[in-house]
Amino acid sequence: MLNATTRFATVPPMPKGKEQDEPGVWNFREVPREAIVKAKIGAAVEGLSVKAFIVKLVEAHWQKMEKDGILPKTR
Repeated sequence: MLNATTRFATVPPMPKGKEQDEPGVWNFREVPREAIVKAKIGAAVEGLSVKAFIVKLVEAHWQKMEKDGILPKTR
């Protein structure tokens, strides 16, 4: 839940010359244990790594947001 005390890390802009298809790095802190356990279980059930499971969830949510008109179509 976001509130007035929620702090966001600032991320420097991507250096020029980086390709958009080049992998990036995410570092998460203070992730609720329940979310970690759910991600591990979901990944195991689907036979995926936790990273692949989370990327799959992000892509599916993004597509739903595009379909619902919340985000512009990217392709």
